[in-house]
Amino acid sequence: MPVLQSNPFSAIANTAQSAAGSSASPEAVRLFGITLIGATPHNLHKLVLTAGFIAVAWAAAWLIRRILKLFIGSRSGARFQFWAKQGVSLVIAGILILGVMSIWFDSPARLAAFLGLVGAGLAFALQRVITAVAGYFVILRGKTFNVGDRILMGGVRGDVIGLSFMQTRIMEMGQSPREESDKRSWVHSRQFTGRIVTVTNDKVFDEPVYNYTHEFAYIWDEISVPVHYPSDYATAEKCLLDAAANHALSCAQIGEEEVHRLERRFGIGVDEIDPRVFWRITESWLEMTLRFLGPDHGIRGIKDQMSRDIVAGFEKAGIAVAAIRQEGVTFGERQRRS
Repeated sequence: MPVLQSNPFSAIANTAQSAAGSSASPEAVRLFGITLIGATPHNLHKLVLTAGFIAVAWAAAWLIRRILKLFIGSRSGARFQFWAKQGVSLVIAGILILGVMSIWFDSPARLAAFLGLVGAGLAFALQRVITAVAGYFVILRGKTFNVGDRILMGGVRGDVIGLSFMQTRIMEMGQSPREESDKRSWVHSRQFTGRIVTVTNDKVFDEPVYNYTHEFAYIWDEISVPVHYPSDYATAEKCLLDAAANHALSCAQIGEEEVHRLERRFGIGVDEIDPRVFWRITESWLEMTLRFLGPDHGIRGIKDQMSRDIVAGFEKAGIAVAAIRQEGVTFGERQRRS
């Protein structure tokens, strides 16, 4: 008669151990008697090869950037250097991805299965990162901005000084007095604050990106002056136009070829380029607004010089600037009154 085993669990354990021993690879690495999954000399060889490949690719990218900077850096602008750097980064990234996949996956089926699993996991866990990378390609493909452009992105206004796969670096600047919505900057004009702000590239999908300089390196600005009733309005307007003629841009200053380009590309007429004064009647004064065209940088200095000329012209012509009546009291007068 067959003999029954007194402990059936021992048989199950022996069977599992024999199965595990038969399935374990003879090349598997064991640590303190424990077989490390996937730790084989073959995989170790792939790991070393991958590290070496990444190091070579990084060294090649560094060498190419140095060569580009050495031979074309002094003869090209910031925009060409920007696109050259982005091109090198994209090429090296593509080579790295293809090289690493070629090292670790020798079967197309295994590669497809791995990409499917990893892609599903990354799409769920790294949604913002993937969106930021997608925004990087949208910025490049759509030519949204270049390095050196003055933009407003993610609530930050300034000049672009760097662009990577996930982030855009902006040298922040302040807002003009007319742009009262700014609550972040303490500089109340369009000048640099000294802060470098990093904005993720996914902002291109969430809100508009304002570019102040791309293909149109000019900015329209205005100076409003309240003129007292009654005054010599013609003389006041002449003072404004004279100040604009000395400091603002006109058709004669930007050149005939540039004027034709603006007309063809943006539909801007000649009458919109030359400075012009607009009148507006109010209950307290006549508001004269000087609209003029200036360069994309240095507009605050231009408005400062124009304001000085306007004040000097008004004083010479005896024209009063209207304002709500206010009384100034010195500290000595305040003590005497008290």
